[in-house]
Amino acid sequence: MFKYTRHSLKKLETLLEELEYTVRYEKGNFNSGYCIVENRKVAVINKFYDTEGRINCLLDILSNMEVPVERLSEPSARFFKKLNELTVSGEEEE
Repeated sequence: MFKYTRHSLKKLETLLEELEYTVRYEKGNFNSGYCIVENRKVAVINKFYDTEGRINCLLDILSNMEVPVERLSEPSARFFKKLNELTVSGEEEE
């Protein structure tokens, strides 16, 4: 089970930073709660979201990316693999 904590949020932010993305929290009119500026590798997330909302946005962003696991640090790679296992097992339950 995934825990929606500030620690998990920090791990997700670190993972995206290792993929050379900048995560910013700002106000704006986001239909999905976030926007991606692809050519600049910037993820802008609604700053009014709580920890769970921010985590869900980052998970959604990661699910739409090709993640080169070999470029990640060992802790981030383990965290990413754990996320994938949770996603796969969650899809099988539906």
